Amino acid sequence: MNVTSFSGPRFDNRVAVVIGGTRGIGRASARLLAEAGASVVLTGKDRESAEREAQRITAECGVAATGLALQLGEYALISPAIKTIAADHGAIDALVLSAGVMQSTPLGLTTESVARHLLDINLLGAVEVLQATAKVMMRRRRGAIVLLASLVGERGAPGQAVYAAAKAGVAALARSASKELGPLGIRVNAVAPGLIDTDLLADLPPDVVTARCAQTSLRRLGTAEEVAGAIRFLLSDEASFITGQVLGVDGGLAL
Repeated sequence: MNVTSFSGPRFDNRVAVVIGGTRGIGRASARLLAEAGASVVLTGKDRESAEREAQRITAECGVAATGLALQLGEYALISPAIKTIAADHGAIDALVLSAGVMQSTPLGLTTESVARHLLDINLLGAVEVLQATAKVMMRRRRGAIVLLASLVGERGAPGQAVYAAAKAGVAALARSASKELGPLGIRVNAVAPGLIDTDLLADLPPDVVTARCAQTSLRRLGTAEEVAGAIRFLLSDEASFITGQVLGVDGGLAL
């Protein structure tokens, strides 16, 4: 889609940062925001893949896009990276925190290293990114943030106890941060995807995916673009009175 053909909420003259923007929901979010006119800064695990995706967005959407490397487990590097983005681009108007990892392991076989890895990336990394970005947004007393929670964090799932705990923490983080940051003009929401057709599904056995699809009201997998559409709405001015919400994007799986 060419940016000039998009007729939904606009993000012209705004800077959107997408953490984990090289694949899945993050990649789709970066593209939808770019199509709506935002200047996009996206991060990935390595600089090369992030820069490649940024170049594609620039070429296809006609807006400025920048790719950076950022690992959520490397806490000491997160705040400097956010400060650099704000200094280079003048502001951060919108943030999507999409980066995350999932690993299915029976609770009794979950090692401390696996548990710490899942919590470090999915929850503690989110705290650090949110804190650093909020400090930048406070200067202008405006901004919108969307975190990626999960339906698993609400309902639980066999083999995903620690991942579910981390994502439940992300939902609570969004709700609590919205109360603290709302008076400063910053909105914080989360989306809780259900069964979405991304590479994270590779960690689930095919029979589990089939069974869960059968439990979904729409009887299919969701797409990254469908989740990204909800994210773009929550970041937009059309959602200017919405904060502290965890929006399920799950095709009815939670019903």
